[in-house]
Amino acid sequence: MKHQYKPLLLLSLMFLMVGSLFCMNDILLPSLITHFKLNYTQATMIQFAFYLTYIVFPIPIAWMIHQFGYKVSLLVAVLACAIGCAFFIPAKYFDSYGLVLIAIFIISTGLTIINVAANPFATLLGDPAGAHQRINFVQVFSRIGYAATPLVATALIYNKAGEIRFHFPYLLLAISLLAIAVLMYFSKLPSMKPGDDEVFTVKGILKEAMGYKHLFYGVFAMFFYMGAEACTAGFFIPYLKSALGFNDHQSASFLTLYYVLTAIMGMLAVFLLKYIKAYKLVAIYGVGMILLYIICIWTNTGYNEYFLAGLGLFLSIMFPTIFSLAIEDVGAFTGKGSALLNFALIGGSIFPPLQGMIADAHGVKISYIIPLICFVMITIYALFFTKDAMERRKQVLVNQ
Repeated sequence: MKHQYKPLLLLSLMFLMVGSLFCMNDILLPSLITHFKLNYTQATMIQFAFYLTYIVFPIPIAWMIHQFGYKVSLLVAVLACAIGCAFFIPAKYFDSYGLVLIAIFIISTGLTIINVAANPFATLLGDPAGAHQRINFVQVFSRIGYAATPLVATALIYNKAGEIRFHFPYLLLAISLLAIAVLMYFSKLPSMKPGDDEVFTVKGILKEAMGYKHLFYGVFAMFFYMGAEACTAGFFIPYLKSALGFNDHQSASFLTLYYVLTAIMGMLAVFLLKYIKAYKLVAIYGVGMILLYIICIWTNTGYNEYFLAGLGLFLSIMFPTIFSLAIEDVGAFTGKGSALLNFALIGGSIFPPLQGMIADAHGVKISYIIPLICFVMITIYALFFTKDAMERRKQVLVNQ
């Protein structure tokens, strides 16, 4: 069997919630700027708290997966996300930005487990040749979660009286996550474990990773990608409001378009990857991202909102494809490699505050130079430092 469809569908349902939780940051940031009267740099503490877990927990999580397997680890992840969502209730009751950041950190802990466990798990649910397709397939549901969230969450947060109920969408997400946890507990999800018995240490993983150069370079690519994604989506609504004069509901409509385009192209990429090598597709889409950033930063076309939303087209395949390129052919090192890759997600904490400082000093529009630089680095990686690209260069040198 090329793919194990039932486990993949359960993973897909989980990724639907993952997409919604990630997207909530993009809705939360502008609403909390208004509610707590924050500047852009202060507001980016949302992304800082959200991605901070990726420097703290990947190795302990990899150990947990090693000890207890993928099913138990994913169940713990979903429950952690539910607890974090429920924590927004006291955050609202005490009207505390600090408690909001703690809630986000708890949610992110659960999402970190999912990223460490679910992505490599998806690659193992079938023949190795279909790994790129499987990981893109489950990530499509994440993009659907992204696409469904902006308009719904905006309607839930802003009531007719103008009150900002930032906790309300999270209450509904907590209930949904608990239902998924029950479904997972009683499911026949395979209790797979990574295929090695070595002790997990940071030094040991880094030493072993040096034997897989494409994985090592993939960590840097993922670092820049997560920075670019967090910056692009996090400042999407502020860009439309400050540069184009849109209101919250208009901005949410275009953020929805951004994620709809991401989901559509993500689904299309599952088929494109049958005919185009993964590293070439990342390079092509990287060039597309660079061109759209240039238009959004330095031009006033009258259609900038559409070009901004169009970034979703090319962003769509980046995370799953960079991830699968990095852990390609690493065998029993897959679990540890996944943990190492998730260290790179700290990029989501590093780059948004930089963009926030530029936005406070020079405006949101020019601040998009940060994700532009990130995608220049990603495109260079795709062209020269993936496994296939390095082997191709080596072959050219041999022939010469």
